[in-house]
Amino acid sequence: MYEDPKAVLVRYLARAREAVLWKLDGLSEHDVRRPLTPTGTNLLGVVKHLAAMEAGYFGDCLGRPLPDLPDWYAALMDDTLEDNGDMWATADESRESILGLYGRASAHADEVLADLDLDATGTVSWWGEGGETVPVHVLLVHMIAETNRHAGQMDIVRELVDGATGMRAEAPNLPQQDEEWWAAHRQRLQETADRFR
Repeated sequence: MYEDPKAVLVRYLARAREAVLWKLDGLSEHDVRRPLTPTGTNLLGVVKHLAAMEAGYFGDCLGRPLPDLPDWYAALMDDTLEDNGDMWATADESRESILGLYGRASAHADEVLADLDLDATGTVSWWGEGGETVPVHVLLVHMIAETNRHAGQMDIVRELVDGATGMRAEAPNLPQQDEEWWAAHRQRLQETADRFR
């Protein structure tokens, strides 16, 4: 199970990707697009962003670009895309197209990772001087962290939509209590916080 370092890292990335995709399961088109934080965080937009990150780090940075990327990706890479333009799906972008792009970017990344050793290097131009010679293992760890960070955001957004939590439907990662228990728990936390006003 812990034999090959690259296999372990790839497995962790795969698990994080699964969590990301699960966050959209069973939700309406409206719910996957709704901005539920003051900065507009929405489920489908996070998937769009992660697709771009996989295409960038495991494609462009390693000299193996993913073909047939949408125009917004080129604008993102040359820094002409509107601010946060990769963090939401426009009305012309379907859920299927965003999920398809994420699937293609992930599969391409897996192929690239299968071909390269962890000490192979690439260039991350947006990292400045520190990005001139970046080992694949650093890119892989970075993408695991990036994906898990965004999966955590998605966990909160999904909980706001319908109460679903955790990395998978069968693993909510919370005590199995009823709504009354959770309401009392939240009230107790609120009362404790209010003591510090």
